[in-house]
Amino acid sequence: MGILERLSRLIRANINDLIRRAEDPEKIIEQALEDMRATLREARMEVAEAMAELKKLEREQQSYAEQAAAWERKAAEALKAEREDLAREALKRKQQAQALAEGFAQQVAQQQDLVRQLTTQLRALESKIQESEAKKALLIARKKGVEAAEAVRRFESKIDAHGAVEAFEDMERRIQAMEDKHAALSEMDKSEIEKELERLGSNREVEEDLARLKRELGIA
Repeated sequence: MGILERLSRLIRANINDLIRRAEDPEKIIEQALEDMRATLREARMEVAEAMAELKKLEREQQSYAEQAAAWERKAAEALKAEREDLAREALKRKQQAQALAEGFAQQVAQQQDLVRQLTTQLRALESKIQESEAKKALLIARKKGVEAAEAVRRFESKIDAHGAVEAFEDMERRIQAMEDKHAALSEMDKSEIEKELERLGSNREVEEDLARLKRELGIA
């Protein structure tokens, strides 16, 4: 199982548990990041172990390759000394060492592929964590924005529930009606003389305004 696949299963398990417990979304985000960090630590250990194993295999392969070359030289020396029997034995040892060297070479190639895969997954995980860390602040800010909007909505609901606005507007209408009624009654209570005096006063103002306009226009 790859690093990212294992991480995905771990995060799903932990987040599903938090969701079942109706945890705060901020806690869910932090839990996901913590799972990613934990997996990153494990991934780094796996890569380090794989690289150490690769170096060990490379040393083994190199050792047997050197042994094969050494037995080749010994076989040549034996032939020069006219010891064909020793040369034959040296060549047998050479073939054994060479076979082991080739076997370890295959193991080295496989281990190199594994190291490359693990390293690629490790880099992808590191990149994903950096991206998630950057998104964390934005997600938390969005969460707080939603919470603030919800608080405003609840506040407005409380105002509507108590009918404060409607009560205020109704009181304003009542006061206006009382003022209108008072004005009407006051008008009815005026004596005819007061009304006549008001009309005369109004007519006098009109006459004065008319005389002023004639003077301005030069009309006698």
